[in-house]
Formats: sequence, C-alpha cells, structure tokens
Amino acid sequence: MLGMTYEHLAVAGVGLLGGLLLGLAARLGRFCSLGAIEDLLYGGSSVRIRHWGVAIGIAVMGSFSLIAAGWLDVSHTPYLGARWQPLASICGGALFGYGMALAGSCGYGALARLGGGDLRSFVIVLVIGVTAYTVLSGPLAPLRDALFPQVASTNLVPDGIAHQIGSFTGIPVSWIGIACGAVLLVISLAARPVWNHPEHIFWAVMVGIAVISGWAGTAWIAATGFEALPVASHSFAAPVGETILWFMSGSARPLSFAVGSVAGVWTGAFLGSLYKGLFRWEACEDPRELRRQILGAILMGVGAVIAMGCTVGQGLSAFSLLAWSAPVTSAAIFGGAALGLRQLIMGFQPAE
Repeated sequence: MLGMTYEHLAVAGVGLLGGLLLGLAARLGRFCSLGAIEDLLYGGSSVRIRHWGVAIGIAVMGSFSLIAAGWLDVSHTPYLGARWQPLASICGGALFGYGMALAGSCGYGALARLGGGDLRSFVIVLVIGVTAYTVLSGPLAPLRDALFPQVASTNLVPDGIAHQIGSFTGIPVSWIGIACGAVLLVISLAARPVWNHPEHIFWAVMVGIAVISGWAGTAWIAATGFEALPVASHSFAAPVGETILWFMSGSARPLSFAVGSVAGVWTGAFLGSLYKGLFRWEACEDPRELRRQILGAILMGVGAVIAMGCTVGQGLSAFSLLAWSAPVTSAAIFGGAALGLRQLIMGFQPAE
C-alpha cells in the first residue's frame, strides 16, 4: 500500500500527467471548446466538434472498460455519486457558455493560453477560481445551496444513461457504455475533412486518455491507500480555485489531483507553445475588452459550480461515465455560447 505521506503527491502526479496531455492537445491539436463552437456556427466546419466527439468516445470506452474490470466504482465519482438536478445543469451550463463567449475561452482554454504567454488569460483564470470558490464555499454558498442543493444520490440506479438502460434491459452496463463510446467514435470520424489533419485526431485521442487516466489513477490510489481521497478526473473551475488556495497556503493544505491537473495544463501548453514557436507575451490594451473578459469569467465560475462542471468537467469527465448531466449541460453550454457569440459578432438585430 502507498504510505499516507505519498498519497497526496501520487494523486497530484496523476493529475499532472493527464494535465500535460490536455495542455499539449490545446496547443498542438487546436483542441478548444469555444473554437469548435465558433467553427461550427460561423466557419461552416464541424471538424473541431468532431474532435471533441473522438475524445468523448475514447473516454467513454476507456472508462467503462475500467468499470468492467472492477477498477472504477461510479458511486464514488462526483457525477454519478450525486443526485442529478436538470435545472442546475441547464442554468449553470447556459451561464457558463455565455460567459465563455464573453471571455473568449473556457477555464481550460484560458490555462492553455496562459501557457502561451497571454496575460489576459491570467486574469480570467484568477477570476474563475475565486468566483467558483465564492459560490462553492464562500459568501454565496448559502444562496447556491438554497437554489441548487448538491446532495448525495440515494437512487438504487445511478443517474447515468448506461446504468439506467442496463437496469431496464438486463444488459451489462459496461457493454452498453463501451458500445455507446464506439458508436460516438465512429460517427465523429465519419467525415473526410476530419482526416486531413491526423495529428489533431491523435491529440483528441490523447484528451480521452487523459480523462481515463484521471479515473484510473485516483481510483487505484483511493483503493490501495490509507486516506479517503476522492476519485476524480479533470475539470477547470473549482479546481482552479483549489489550486490558487494551495499556492497561498500550501504548508497547510495537501497537494491534490486538482493542483496537479491545473499545473499540468499550464506546463503542457507552455511546452507546446515553445515547440510550435508560438510563445509570446500578450496583454490587454482595451479596458472594455478586459471588462468583458472579467464578466465572462465571473459567469463561468458561477455556472460551473451550479452545473458541477465546465466544458471539460461535464463535457468530457462526466460524459465519460455517460451521466445524464453531461449531454444536458453540454447542450446548455452550447446554447449559451451561441447566444454570446451572436451578441459579439452580429449583435441582437434581427436578420433582414
């Protein structure tokens, strides 16, 4: 068994390795949620959305393979271990998506841009982290808890698509999950333009593997270690706030998966930027732009806590377990981002 002295370091290491893959994917594979939505709505291209489908398909197949092997107990995960609230997914997702459009990136994208030298993203990262903790456990926590209480699930069957289909049909849950992931993977790859850049497909696969590694690593440490450490995978809202707290009070707070994950994304993006020759310092010269980005970051911090995840937390990690919250939150994020992009690009005037 792992000694207690090393368990926190071990989970941080798991987060760091997966975060490195995510950071490299952002810079070398152009893996970006807002960019994918913008390409689809205004660029006439579904390629980057399909890359997300590839990542999700790989993550689903891998996660349900872990379940089949008995290595992952979904009741210990935050997405299937908590009671799903559809209204929280819709409201939180829409707030996050709209804020993402205003800020120009999500939390994951801001960390990746910060790794490339964009100091504007430093402000976004700080605001997301502080806002998320203000709503999660700070002054706004009572209001959030009154409106959207997050409680443990008491359902006999977890709020997951595969689990509920399995309870009705008697088909093993792992088979359903692996089949769903395979179908999504095939559909995502079934377009010739996707294959024009095979390196981007490779990095989408790496993103899926990063999510799987989070579940596998933290589940193994939780099962073999002495401390009751949470089973987790990647997300970038409240974990950003947790990382900020650790940097301010590391002598009093242990390392965590979240700290490793956030550090890994920044480091991976930094290395990827150096490799591509894209690293350069950038700052905001327009106060109006900075104001808009700060407002967007505030909305993302609030929305992610309400929805229990961001584009990565719900769009990848929760999706990898086929939680009902994942497609609903992802659709709400898409809708909020579409509204925000329309406001920024076209305004709200009706088309003639």
